[in-house]
Amino acid sequence: MATVGKYDLPDELYYHKEHMWLRVEGDAATVGLNDFAQKLAGEIQFVELPDVDDAVGADEVVGTVETGKWVGKLYAPVGGEIAEVNEGVDDDPSLINSDPYGEGWLFKVKMSDPGELARLMRGEAAVAWLQGEAAKHDAGS
Repeated sequence: MATVGKYDLPDELYYHKEHMWLRVEGDAATVGLNDFAQKLAGEIQFVELPDVDDAVGADEVVGTVETGKWVGKLYAPVGGEIAEVNEGVDDDPSLINSDPYGEGWLFKVKMSDPGELARLMRGEAAVAWLQGEAAKHDAGS
């Protein structure tokens, strides 16, 4: 697992520029909010997830996460159909904070075009991107 400052970045995942991650299993992808985004957000108190069977396009806004003072958008990193949503996160949004890459996953997409994965980041490219994001945040705080 790579780390960028205090942010974890598991090597096996794909990363989207809007701070979403994907774990690919066949033609399905499990999607969540990355460690940087959940730490930046603070204590997540509410999540609005897409509906099962919804058709989504790559880069489409599909839901929101909310803290007491902030609302953030959730994106579909790839296009396809929502196959499942994490009811556990719906009941306890703090799972996103405590385990963003595990129990805090958000939804699963049956990908319509696995070729879209090529647009996402992995490995060193993801590390370099997150270093830039963290530097922008640190400069602004």
